[in-house]
Amino acid sequence: MRLAGLLYRFLLVLIAWCCLNTAQGQTIPDSVLKRIPLPELGPNDTIPVAAEVYQNSEIVPSQVMPWIWITAPYPKRLWEKRKEWTRLRNAVYVTYPYARKAGMIINDINAHLAKITDKNKRKEYIKTREKELKKEFSDPLTQLSIYQGKVLMKLINRQTGNNCYDLIAEYKGNFSAHFWQTVAFFFNSSLKQPYDAQGDDKVIEEIVKEVEKMYGIG
Repeated sequence: MRLAGLLYRFLLVLIAWCCLNTAQGQTIPDSVLKRIPLPELGPNDTIPVAAEVYQNSEIVPSQVMPWIWITAPYPKRLWEKRKEWTRLRNAVYVTYPYARKAGMIINDINAHLAKITDKNKRKEYIKTREKELKKEFSDPLTQLSIYQGKVLMKLINRQTGNNCYDLIAEYKGNFSAHFWQTVAFFFNSSLKQPYDAQGDDKVIEEIVKEVEKMYGIG
């Protein structure tokens, strides 16, 4: 072990001596070059490396490090929020076309009802448009989940400015509105779904804007 240490020190001294003599214009003996691999030397007997020049003309060696990817497990709290957001986004994408089409029909019905004062004629007009609503939405809406139904009621409120309870009360009477409100209650829902684009429903509004932008609406 002691002999190996002495040999290692001797090699270091030999390399340093060779570099010093080369810097002074002397050549490295071929016997040394054959035994010890040396780096390729530059014009001033230095090893060329990449460098950067700063404003004060200072030359500093530089090096590009390889990319290193660092991953970490997703926090459970953020993962739950992401799943909730994804569920809401999917529900908006599914129900927004229905809400938009229903909103156009309902707004048209309300515009016509504003010009009809006779109670019997209002009922007759509502009955004719009720068939149109059933034809457009009866089959597709039965395929929605309870959660999607809640989102749909919010979006109808957004499109018409009225919650579903008020719409049913206007078209079918207070008794029908109260009945369906009771049914909705048993499904942990409500026909009186509000819509606050700047408050509780801000996330829904952002998703709706995304949908409208995708379809070139607005």
